Amino acid sequence: MVQPLNILLIGAVGDAVIEKIAAVDPRIRVADARGKFEVEYAETWPAESVRRYVSQSLIAANTSTRAERDALLAEAEVICIRFPFPLDLRARTPRLKWLHQTPAGASNLRMCDIWNSDVVVTTSRGLNNALPIAEYVLSLIFLLAKSLPQAFRDQNNQEFERRAYRPILVQGKTVGIIGLGGIGSAVAHLAKSVGMRVVATRRSAATSQSQAQGIDQLLPPSELAVLLEQSDFVVVSTQWTPETDGLIGEAELRRMKPSAYLINVARGEIIEQAALTQALQAGWIAGAGLDVYTGEFTGPPPEELWQLPNVVITPHTSGGTDVQQAKGLELFCENLRRYVSGQALLNVLDWERGY
Repeated sequence: MVQPLNILLIGAVGDAVIEKIAAVDPRIRVADARGKFEVEYAETWPAESVRRYVSQSLIAANTSTRAERDALLAEAEVICIRFPFPLDLRARTPRLKWLHQTPAGASNLRMCDIWNSDVVVTTSRGLNNALPIAEYVLSLIFLLAKSLPQAFRDQNNQEFERRAYRPILVQGKTVGIIGLGGIGSAVAHLAKSVGMRVVATRRSAATSQSQAQGIDQLLPPSELAVLLEQSDFVVVSTQWTPETDGLIGEAELRRMKPSAYLINVARGEIIEQAALTQALQAGWIAGAGLDVYTGEFTGPPPEELWQLPNVVITPHTSGGTDVQQAKGLELFCENLRRYVSGQALLNVLDWERGY
């Protein structure tokens, strides 16, 4: 008798996705856990994460018991998760062999006991909503370049401070991209389309010219200082790993031009927040656009970031769009075909690298 392949889906997906997964192989048995774990997230995740990322209506409508959820986890050989997810996942999944998470960044999983475990983990690295994030970056570049935050203050005060506006021409300026992955490459493409010069760092800086098309200067991470000194806008789009934790500190911020802006669409922990606050207050740099901040899953931004006039801050919304472009579930189906046929999986998380 052929053993079934039990797959558990945790998080919001469409019915068509479930049908597509089930169609990969006749042995597949899909357990649909949509809406079953939200009440658990409300009990185990920080209140800030629950408020921002968990549907209150699903919490209220939840009728599943802990025993029922444990039973679903105990049977699963393969699990596909979104965000958030059960924090004690490994402890409750004795049969689990492979976990796929549809978000691209692996750092989400640091909060879970799956990190550094014996389970094979794949992510959607390079397949997320890169274009909407790149548009967000370009929007911030123009917003900051044209002094539009001042316009918001003027409108709120109902009084113009015309001399406070310091608009600059974007064309011809240099954008430095830290991390030329899927997001960084999309930023580079849009930046070139408006006449900007593009400098970037990439771990594999020996990339061929065809792969680095549109990049004026491609540097290894060891030459970050060169990028910082040249750039009028610095965009952080690298993965958060032990190697990039606190990558931008006081020394790096002091290397930037006083007229330069720092934009972060990666993780807050890549920038030392106290040093950034000091840089913004003291005028080491002109301003910052932040879609992330240190500790964003556990609480709101610090008061200083809320109040600084040269900061634009948003609640990790840069990937939002009315047109879904993420391909994480398509990758899961492709990897599922590979899994049932014994082939190597794509985008396997390297615990040592952190992505």
